[in-house]
Formats: sequence, structure tokens, C-alpha cells
Amino acid sequence: MSVNDNLFVIILASAIFYGTPLVFAALGELLSERSGVINLGVEGMMLLGAVCSAVVAANLDGPAALVLPLALLAGMAAAALGAAIHAFLVITLRVNQIISGLALTIFAGAAGLSSYLANVWGLGRNPSLNQFGRMDLFGLKDVPVVGPILFDQTLLTYLSWLLVGLAMVYLFRTRMGLHLRAVGESPQTADSVGIPVTRYRYGHVIVGGMFAGIAGACYSLTIVPTWANGLTSGAGWIALALVIFGFWRPDLTLVGAYLFGALSSLSFTLQARGIDVPSALLNALPYLATIVVLVLVSNSRLSRRLGSPAALGRPYEREER
Repeated sequence: MSVNDNLFVIILASAIFYGTPLVFAALGELLSERSGVINLGVEGMMLLGAVCSAVVAANLDGPAALVLPLALLAGMAAAALGAAIHAFLVITLRVNQIISGLALTIFAGAAGLSSYLANVWGLGRNPSLNQFGRMDLFGLKDVPVVGPILFDQTLLTYLSWLLVGLAMVYLFRTRMGLHLRAVGESPQTADSVGIPVTRYRYGHVIVGGMFAGIAGACYSLTIVPTWANGLTSGAGWIALALVIFGFWRPDLTLVGAYLFGALSSLSFTLQARGIDVPSALLNALPYLATIVVLVLVSNSRLSRRLGSPAALGRPYEREER
């Protein structure tokens, strides 16, 4: 048996594959929360991105090199629209951020707009001919151990690595990143030195929505060969926990996403190897881990120690001068 057929190698490769949408969704939520805005609508935005990406990929004629980028852009645009609505409600109208985010997920979720659009557009009848397949990057997928883990992933996986690196540089090595962190910590202080708090919050909430749209597209264009209602299976809620798990840092969030990706894929991997383990228990592991993370940081004092922005979830109203 080849070393690349080793169970450990397969689990690591699957962790990256199934963790990729979590990376995008969590990175988008991280940027939003760094500005001080919680968006519990991640799940709904992911489903909007998934359904719009799927319909473009299924109905647009042309080479995959053209269709897939357009499908990805459609998913990003749909999710960004959802994020913009949330931003308007919580930033301009100062609606409670928890309520607004939950409403977005309910409205766009598995029993809402995404399912309606899928039915109207006739998705789910046939698998899309345009999918992001695994790449044999540099012809190295057969290299022992690292080949299937690092060089046999999809283009979206490599895009996620690039975006995590750019996010690290942006947050901790640029003036705009410093301004963003200032807005999340103390919008009053940031405003007093001329940082446009509202603009930063709007911009990062909408960009976060675009990332959630890519995460949704990962499911409909990579992981699931055809449309199914609620195909994200609660991944948006896991993404929310990952931001906390990663201490509001992109690099640690990436690690957390792959850990949860490994848990998500464990059932398929072990069953494929003929290992008899209760699938219901294995499928529940990511969600049990999510609950544990959220319970541990429910204490606001502990949350602050982990790196939570001080003004997270608090509306900002500029004082008249």
C-alpha cells in the first residue's frame, strides 16, 4: 500500500478540502467583527452564495475557465447584498446586531430564499458540468505524504491561503489594518482622530459577506455535486465559533478551520476504510466542538482575554461637535 493511502495522510488532505469553505466564511466574519459588527447571518449568506453560484455554473454556456469565475462572482455579489442589508440595519439604523443576523439567516436559509430560488431555477435535477476540480499542482500530487495534502487541492483552497496571508499583512502591517482594529476597539477614539468609523464598518461587513459567498460556492461548485437544500449544513455557525477559536487572528482561524474540516470528514473517511464507527456520532463532532467553544467564551471577561474587540456588538452613534 502506498504511503499516500495512509489513514493519517487521507485525514489531513480531507481536513484541508472540507475546511476550505470554513476558512472563507470565518475570515469574512473575522473582518466584520474586527470592525465591531457581529454578523450571525453567515449561514444565510453562504446559502445565497451557493445557490447563485450553482445557477450560473449550471446554465451558462462556455468554457469552465470563464463560467466558474462568473459563478463565483455571482455568489459573492448575492452574499454581499445580504451583508449590505445587515450593515444598513445595524450601522445606520442601529438595530440589534444579533436579531438582524438571525433574521438574515432565517430569511435566506435552508427554508427560505435560497430554497425558493433553487426551486424556481430548477437546481438539483442534474449535477453541474462546471466544477472546481482538484489540481495536480506542479505535477506533485504523488509526492509521498505532502503530495495529496498540499498539491492535490482545488483552486479555491489555494485562493484561501492567499487571502489568509493578505489578511495577516492587512491587519497587522498596514495603516488601514491599524485603523480597522482601532474602530473595533474604540470607535469614539477612532472617530476623534479622523478615522471614518461608519465607512470602515460598512466596508468590512460587505467584504465579509463576499467571503461568505465564496464559502457557499465551495459547497455548490466543489464539495456537493448537485444542489440540495441546506447543503452548507450549519457551516456558518461553525465559522462563527472559528473566529473565537482563532483569537480573531486569520492564521489561527485557518488552523481551526482545518481541525473542524477533519472532524467533518471523519465519518466519510473511516467508512470508506471499512472502519465501523457510529456515523451519527462522528457527524455531530463539529457541532459539539462548536458548542464547547461558544460556551467557554460566553464569559465576557474571558472573551476579552482571547482578543475580542472591545466594541464588538455595540452600535456607534457619532456625537455632534
